[in-house]
This record gives sequence, C-alpha cells and structure tokens, in this order.
Amino acid sequence: MAGSWSGMLQTLQAVDTELTADSVEWCPVEGCQHLMACGTYQLRTHEDQPALDVNEPQVRLGRLYLYSFNEDNKTKPLVEVHRRDSSAILDMKWCHIPVSGHILLGLANASGSVELLRLTEIENSYTLQPISSLTLEERSLSLSLDWSTGKPGRARDQPLKIISSDSKGQLHLLMVNEGAAELQLLASWPAHHFEAWIAAFNYWRTELVYSGGDDCLLRGWDTRILGTPVFTSKRHSMGVCSIQSNPHQEHILATGSYDEHVLLWDTRNIKQPLADVPVQGGVWRLKWHPVYHHLLLTACMYNGFKILNCQKAIEEKQDVTVSISQEMPNSLVYGADWSWLLCHSTKPTSTCSFDQNEMGTRAADRSSLKVAEEPPAPFHEQVVDHHMDDPANTPSRAELEASLLPVAEDMKSSSQLDSSSKMCDLSLSSGGGNCDNSLLATCSFYNHVLHLWKWKTEQA
Repeated sequence: MAGSWSGMLQTLQAVDTELTADSVEWCPVEGCQHLMACGTYQLRTHEDQPALDVNEPQVRLGRLYLYSFNEDNKTKPLVEVHRRDSSAILDMKWCHIPVSGHILLGLANASGSVELLRLTEIENSYTLQPISSLTLEERSLSLSLDWSTGKPGRARDQPLKIISSDSKGQLHLLMVNEGAAELQLLASWPAHHFEAWIAAFNYWRTELVYSGGDDCLLRGWDTRILGTPVFTSKRHSMGVCSIQSNPHQEHILATGSYDEHVLLWDTRNIKQPLADVPVQGGVWRLKWHPVYHHLLLTACMYNGFKILNCQKAIEEKQDVTVSISQEMPNSLVYGADWSWLLCHSTKPTSTCSFDQNEMGTRAADRSSLKVAEEPPAPFHEQVVDHHMDDPANTPSRAELEASLLPVAEDMKSSSQLDSSSKMCDLSLSSGGGNCDNSLLATCSFYNHVLHLWKWKTEQA
C-alpha cells in the first residue's frame, strides 16, 4: 500500500574536492554505512605544466577521498578521514558483502586498470589500502565497473565477479579470489564500436551483463557464451552511459543516455521500454534506492539531479513522476548515491565489525573459473530492436564527441557551491518502514564540489 508524503531537500554541506569530482559511493556494508568514498579526475595539460613534452600522452590524475558522516556535527557532518592520490578515477563501487572478513572498494581508473582497496580501521579512523590491481588494456581508460553482489542475498557457491568497460569499447569479466582478494581476468571481448561507457550485472542472474556505448547501443550478454550479444537495442538516440539492475525487483532495468532520457525496461521484453522519462540532462549515473524499490536517483549532468518515482510505471505501466528536481547552476553532476543509513538508526555505528586478520590463503575453486564450460540456460529475449535504424535519426560522430566524458576536461572551476532547494510531494511505498530522513550525496565535475543532502519527509 502506498502512502502520501511531503518533503523538502536540504543542503547539509558542500565540500571542496580540489580536483573535479565524478564519482561518489556510500558504503553499503552494515557497521560502516557512515563511510562514503569520492573519486576525482583531472587532466594535466601542457598549459598547466609547460615543461611536459608535447609528444607525451595526456596524464589524468585523480584522488580518492574517504569521509565519515557524523550527524552530531551540525555544521560539517562529513569529515575527511583518508585521502590517496592515484590515476584518475572514472568509477568505483563497494562490494556489498565482506570478503574474507574485509570490506572492499573497487576502482576503475585512467590507467586502464581495475584496483581493489581494503577498508582498514586504525586508531578509531579508517584508511583504504590497495591490495590488488589488474591492468585490463594498455593506453585506454577503464570507464566503469560493477560487482555481481548488488542484490541482497548471495548463494554461497556463487562466484564473486566484476564486470568492467573501457574506452576502446571492450568489456572485461573478472573473478575475485575470495581467499586473497586477487583479481583474475576471465574474459575480454569487443562490445561497442566506440567507448563502452558503462557495464552492469543483472543482479538476479549474474551470468547476464549489460553494456552501453558511445555507438548509442544498449546490449545484453551471456558471459557463458561470449561473442554475440543476446540482444541489441537502439532505442536510445545517443551514447548510453548509465545502467542499473533493480536490486529489489527482478526483471526491472534502468538505463540513461546523453539523449537526456531515462528508460525503464522489463528484461523479459526488451523490444519496448516500460517508460521513457525526459530529464533535460545527460544521464551519467542511475541509483536505485536501497530500501524503496521504485525510487531512482539520476545524475543529470547539466540539469542537476532528480529523484524519479517509478512505482506506477513498473506496476501499472503509467508515467514516471518526478519527486525531486534539483537544479545546480554552473555545475555538471556526474556522481550521485543514496546513503544506506536511511531507514536505519540515524546514529552511525562508530566501528566496523570485520576481521582485521590477514587475508586467508584459500584458493578459489578452479572449476568456477571455467565460465564457458557450463551450457547456457535459455534466454527468452534474443531480439534486436531496430527502432533507430533510420540513418536520419542517428547522430553523427561529431555530435557524439561533443558530449564525451570527463569530458569537459578543459573547463575551469566555478566558485559557486550553493544551490536552491525545492518543496515537493512524495509518494513512497511503505514496504521498507517509515523513513523520516534520507541522506544522499552528489558530486560536481565543473566546480569541484561534493554535496551532502538531507531529504526530510513527513507522512501526510
């Protein structure tokens, strides 16, 4: 049963990240949900450092921040507890479950690598220590990654996997050895003609992955029989740069594009989307709410961010409604994420409950690495959607390049940190219990700002 809510979005804090911020992720693991990571990206140009050899490749620098949220600090509830300079960070995700007693953060970086870092508690504070790194493709950018553990609950015998995409249009499937948290490459394959902006698991059937590229294609893959996609959709009219499987409802998938549309799909029928939502900004990231299955947070680049209520679209095939629309002038919103503290006790646990001993030496079952030996289960949606086959509807390469990545690397920072809040009416499912305060974070590419927001809701 749905309830009626009203609420207000409030800015709690704006943090200067010094470099351009493009990724933010709250820790989902119980006991450490007050921790949040933020990744940054900065292109070092010859103008910045004239001594650079003009023949040298461009250098992309980054920094990883770790923050702790403390609600008792009213003026600055986010406190930086750790920072680490690195290659530029394009994407990052926490593993949703401890691995051999440890909490892991995965990074996709501008060196063409996927890197694992381990959260460690030292003297009542925290650090992220690198434990494993694997270069997937030389002279390319690793653009995204996703863990196979995005859905609550995981079978004990289910291998722990990562899917990653790169700037050469390839996908890479990795296995994580849970004894030593080592990365092992299982397979790489060409998936898109240009940049493969995003790759994501079907959290309900983790042998299936989805990818989106600068060639405007959304594709599905069965990792047991690589080489041919199980479907190709041309429903988006520009580069597909965000995908997330709904962790609460099987068969529901959200995708976003530079075409400024969010599409909702039932993966059992990929010919036509359940809903098509114009959001007036390129959709760089999508995040389903940790508790409410129908709420979708969208980072809309030039148009700030929005919270979409997808309940009627999913259940009744009606239109999606916009619960929050937050404009952020002089900004380019790339990263957005919900806090996992919402709908839990509002006071974060002060310590993480995980084993500080060294990683075990147990090797992963070798048979689980032979992903191609198991015969594939039948997949009902082996379709090709030629909705956009008309060349007149296909954007040119020049148009695509005008919207490329981290993209506005030559833009100068803006000093404006504040943005306005708006009153709105909300309609929330009561399935997860009452929730008075929700936390979320966004990060801005142009003006180097990490924003912390509180969504205050009151039941009508």
